[in-house]
Amino acid sequence: MSSELIGISSMATRQILADLAGLYEQRTGCRAAFQSMGGVDAARRVRAGEPADIIVLASKVMRDLEAEGRVVFHSLREFARSGIAIAIPSGAQRPNIEGEEALKQATLNARKICYSTGPSGNHLKQLWQRWGILDAISDRATQAPAGIPVATILAGGEADLGFQQLSELLDVPGIEIVGPLPLDIQAVTVFTAGISATSSRVEEARDFVAYLTSPDSATAKRRHGMDPA
Repeated sequence: MSSELIGISSMATRQILADLAGLYEQRTGCRAAFQSMGGVDAARRVRAGEPADIIVLASKVMRDLEAEGRVVFHSLREFARSGIAIAIPSGAQRPNIEGEEALKQATLNARKICYSTGPSGNHLKQLWQRWGILDAISDRATQAPAGIPVATILAGGEADLGFQQLSELLDVPGIEIVGPLPLDIQAVTVFTAGISATSSRVEEARDFVAYLTSPDSATAKRRHGMDPA
């Protein structure tokens, strides 16, 4: 038997989970290690039956996995809430994002746009479609490959306007965060934790999920740009 609980998560929550796993080990002596990747890849690996104890992904995906029998029934607990932020390469001129119309114009003015996979990327594409600019920017908008942070592409000079979960943009060298999406067009992703159906340590996993979703976890979530769910 493994000496530690194994988790699978999306990239957005990796820093929070690393912090909380360390604090939990100090408190209980139980170790937990998470493999973090793009949410689409994570769900694919869960569906392929990869051994794990805990899964932390976007709520809709977690509900689907529960319905498919990939997650222990009734083990889902909301973990954190995350909004989308806007970033630019360090030193670049900061665009005006004060309101929906200003952000639309900043998007049209951008030389190259980068956005992520998953819920935030889907929201951006729907927003651009509603604005009627999806076709106009299609040759300038690049979706970052799964598992590759938008910040990496911005810092490398391959885009001058980027959109991703705030937690994935914080404290990354080579970029500046301009701010969140305007409130009236913001999309908040709720991440949920649950117990993998492949776990042989269900009770230990249940205790860890309870810690991840307890008030004791709130400080770590806020430090990394998310709010407790």
